[in-house]
Amino acid sequence: MENVMAMDALASETATAPGVCRQQMPLTFLRQGERARVLKVRGNDELHHHLENLGFVPGAALKVVSEQGGNVIIEIKGAQIALDRAAASKVITN
Repeated sequence: MENVMAMDALASETATAPGVCRQQMPLTFLRQGERARVLKVRGNDELHHHLENLGFVPGAALKVVSEQGGNVIIEIKGAQIALDRAAASKVITN
């Protein structure tokens, strides 16, 4: 009986696995040319609100145009935006 329950649990986990593309990671981990989607934005209210106004909202597609030392230029919603390492680390992507 335990084996059957274990097999059912394993089947449930593998059924959801194909939908997972990549792990969650801060924007600072992406390299030039990589694409991702915004999962969430962390940080204090002021920074969070500022990043949302720039287009960093959950589900938004982005591309890293340039990256150097954690500072990035991102293409999002048709605009190119420069973020320093501190702000970019608050944007969580997949």
